Amino acid sequence: MIVIVYPEFYGVAGIARYLDSFLANLPERAPQVVLITGEALRDPPEYRGVEIIHLALGRTRLGLLIWSWRARRLLRELHRLRPVTAVSLQIPPLIPGLFVGREFPVVLTAHTTYEGMSGRFEGNRNFSSPWNPLALWIKTRMEQRLIDRADRIITLTEQGRQELALYGRHDRIDVIPNGVDCAQFDEIEGVERDIDVLFAGRIEKRKGSRPLAEVCRRLIEREPRIRIAIVGYGDDEAHVRAALQPWPDNVLFTGRVPFDAMAALYHRSKLYASTSYYEGLPGTCLEAMAAGLPAVVWDLLFYRGLVQDGVTGLLALPNDHDGLADGILRLMGDPSLTRRMGARARSLVRERYDWRRLAGHVIASHAPARQPADTAARQVAA
Repeated sequence: MIVIVYPEFYGVAGIARYLDSFLANLPERAPQVVLITGEALRDPPEYRGVEIIHLALGRTRLGLLIWSWRARRLLRELHRLRPVTAVSLQIPPLIPGLFVGREFPVVLTAHTTYEGMSGRFEGNRNFSSPWNPLALWIKTRMEQRLIDRADRIITLTEQGRQELALYGRHDRIDVIPNGVDCAQFDEIEGVERDIDVLFAGRIEKRKGSRPLAEVCRRLIEREPRIRIAIVGYGDDEAHVRAALQPWPDNVLFTGRVPFDAMAALYHRSKLYASTSYYEGLPGTCLEAMAAGLPAVVWDLLFYRGLVQDGVTGLLALPNDHDGLADGILRLMGDPSLTRRMGARARSLVRERYDWRRLAGHVIASHAPARQPADTAARQVAA
């Protein structure tokens, strides 16, 4: 039995979307999966072969500590009923993983790291750490403990593997990309493509909120009739809204959008763009490409293999605002090229990033590297 411990499964963040798609595409012969998470929705989803157990989660740091302690106790109760062969942890957050007993094998999926999120990976100076030095030191020490503790680690990209090397971790690492539940992004008949370019993601500095505003400004100056949609929310949203306030007819801010409403937005759009400086493997880019949109993004390591310049999209050097705007306007001015790149993007995602294929690889990474300590002891005694 595999037990996933993740407190915010019903959120809108990328890890929640990752787990939802993974659980919806489990292979037929997968072992039983139990998900321990926070409060249930009124009508929680159901997945074949998955049991969901809900524990009340307070909305404070203390609440997460209490939840993690209760999850630890529940995990041991479950193990007494049936052996837990692997505990699956997703980071961030860090605290739940620190409460998992050492008797259990742990498979850690590192979607991002604090070395990366703080801007320290490869000497990144495009954004500064949102944490003060003491807070960042504490977070990286906690993260180090989890990385050292894990029996196996899944990371999403080659960049993720290199970030793990900064923590001294080089072995028992599987690079398995984020995926897409492609069936959710099939073409929708009769939808008018009334959005020229779609930006989607958290609106914060490490996600490129400042260049987002600047690129949009340059696009509007060069193409006054352009229609831009900005999907998402974040702590720098007020800045972006204020910077683009003079052009309400050109820019649509949607705010927070639930997963099941995103497909319609992709199909209303002609292309996807992003100014993000740091990601694990961006789910919105994968989804947009699955819906047949080419992507225009910075040339950064986490996009390698996905956004192929001149094939599935266009790349610009980081902080080359004119270069990114040029790429967007080039595709807008050549609908035939946009359709060809979009078709290649869809084919690539369905070939390499479909959850129906990837879910089996994730399950294989959870094959027992070792037995839980008390299970091994019982077998020796027998």
